[in-house]
Amino acid sequence: MKTELLAPAGGVQSARAALLSGADAIYLGLNAFSAREGAENFSFEELRETAFFAHLIGAKVYVCLNTLIKSSETAQFFAHAVAAWNAGADAVLVQDPFLGKALKERYPQMELHLSTQAGCNNVYGAALAKEFGFSRVVLARETPLSEISRISDVIETEVFIQGALCSCFSGQCYFSSYVGNNSGNRGRCKQPCRKKYRIDREGFDKEAYALSTSDLCVGERVKELLAAGVTSLKIEGRMRRPEYVAAAVRYYRALLGGTSADEAFSLLKRAYNRGDYTQGLAFGQQAGFLSRNVQGHIGEHVGEISIVKGKYFCRSEYDAQKGDGFKILRGGEEAGGASFTERGEGGFYLTSGVKLFPRDEVRVTTDSAANETIVPKIGRKLKIEVEMYAEKLPLARCGTFSFKGDISAQTAANAPLTEAEICACFQKTDAFPFVPEIRVKTENAFLPKSALNAFRRAFYTNLAHYLVPDRAPLSTSEFSETVPTRRGNQCAVIVRGDSSAEHRDQIVIYKPDDYAQITPPEYGKEKFLYLPPLFTQQDEESIGSALKHFDGIYCEGSYGILLAKKYGKTLFAGAGCNLTNEFAVNGIKACGAKYFVLSHELSAREQSMLAAEGAFALTQGGVKVMDLCYCPFGRTCRDCDRRAFYTLTDESGRTFPLRRYRTAEDCRFEVYNCAPLANERGAASLLVDCTAAHALKGASPTRGHANRSML
Repeated sequence: MKTELLAPAGGVQSARAALLSGADAIYLGLNAFSAREGAENFSFEELRETAFFAHLIGAKVYVCLNTLIKSSETAQFFAHAVAAWNAGADAVLVQDPFLGKALKERYPQMELHLSTQAGCNNVYGAALAKEFGFSRVVLARETPLSEISRISDVIETEVFIQGALCSCFSGQCYFSSYVGNNSGNRGRCKQPCRKKYRIDREGFDKEAYALSTSDLCVGERVKELLAAGVTSLKIEGRMRRPEYVAAAVRYYRALLGGTSADEAFSLLKRAYNRGDYTQGLAFGQQAGFLSRNVQGHIGEHVGEISIVKGKYFCRSEYDAQKGDGFKILRGGEEAGGASFTERGEGGFYLTSGVKLFPRDEVRVTTDSAANETIVPKIGRKLKIEVEMYAEKLPLARCGTFSFKGDISAQTAANAPLTEAEICACFQKTDAFPFVPEIRVKTENAFLPKSALNAFRRAFYTNLAHYLVPDRAPLSTSEFSETVPTRRGNQCAVIVRGDSSAEHRDQIVIYKPDDYAQITPPEYGKEKFLYLPPLFTQQDEESIGSALKHFDGIYCEGSYGILLAKKYGKTLFAGAGCNLTNEFAVNGIKACGAKYFVLSHELSAREQSMLAAEGAFALTQGGVKVMDLCYCPFGRTCRDCDRRAFYTLTDESGRTFPLRRYRTAEDCRFEVYNCAPLANERGAASLLVDCTAAHALKGASPTRGHANRSML
């Protein structure tokens, strides 16, 4: 398959902007089950019309049904997937691999892509997706280039190249859910990661946007992704304006086409730019990965403030005009906004609601002239050859398609139709993206202009439907799964260090502080090695010799299914597998999991309905709300005190334990909720997370979502 440039479409206008600017495909959400619930999104009729237009110009449309689905919604989810396919979707993106597997078994003609929310980042996850019937995986943003290359040998890959980055590992953020009562896994993220925090380490103890990542922009390195075998290059931004979508498509289209991209990059920065960009974790963490000092759009640098005749002046080559907006930075931090007042010699004057000082940096954030022109009015077109015969009955042909009118042409008494008149009429293609080359044959025929126009409109309408015929509709089927429930009576504990005698009769899940120094626990009736959601080939090599000391692996991702089979180990599927419905529970058990953890965004009642044999629910202890696959200290390793725990304090004074641990390659971090769980034992077996026990000592407990589901 040729390289695909894939653009976001938060609404109809963004879809047109992307397609007219040169996107090969777009992705969009419906009014349900979209991981961007706050976007404009699409009705089924809007999807049908958008897909029809896209298909006419040779582009594709992918529909995102990529939130977690709970049991009461599976019937609606399947109905939406079928309706999206019938409306013209070229693929459906799904987060839950087990629901995807059920869809593919019932509708083998439906193309499925595994959403980035599923967290696929290694060959085991990719091979499982392929086994389940997915044709493509949208890789987790944390996936390193070496793993991208290996995965691309297994299955078609789609990789993000531009746009916002989540702070937490893809699909496993519960921060918004626990501190803001809105689930990111439900498309309702309130972005607590974009707030200010203090960390109790010297140099990081001042309030800053300590978790807020800069926007991704891989730029020229997109060629390295292509060399690694990536098929689809994905731009993030379903919550952003059509101007941003158009600017991003133009920039990468220029890079892929080998033409100068300088002007396009400038327009992109003005459209949206958080943190002056990062190339992302695929290429290793770089300086500037976090945007600690400035939140939101900072635009493009155009000059500095000087004081001229008591007024604020910016000496600049930028052609400022009325309607432009600016952000002022002082010492790298936001000082306020400004707006254009008038031009001056060699620059322009500004006004601001805050006091500005000489040398303050001026950055344009709204380029009104560019915004008016960046979205093409006329974009990609389909070249066609039309033969028009104005004889007894008007007849028009395009390739193998022919269309005959039902109004007889008359022999002209005085003014027959000329070829020029017919050609001029057929150059008007109405809303259809055609560029016709027209040949005319007429024998002194006459048609009223109204009849000729009606014939032309009918011809192009029927031609469009001939070129993009309606898809044979799939019928909605009944999907049903039941889970035989039983009350669990076991206890599993997640521990950091060597377990103690109190865990002798419990299942022990050992979570190393350093995966290069794994010390198997001495106690526990069964012993599992905890594996994090990001798991690379190097990580696998580092644990190989230690696995023989464990009964199994506790894995925060579906990749553990095939990894456990490879090493002949028992699988304990962790909370990161996001099991929220009967299909997922039965599916994980059918894949060999002896134990599994139900989603801790479900209520206690919903968990009880899924409490099959082997089910566990996190009931007591710490709640891990984020996995950070980067260093929040910017890899200042020389000055690092290398503590196992830090404290993240928000603007309200709430403190969240921040745990550091070592992998084969680098340090990673986990954020725990500010309050531990303290729930009664439910229908599922008891899971206790002791990882952050000492850091949460004395904190008032919470019941979490026991009473109220976040899904």
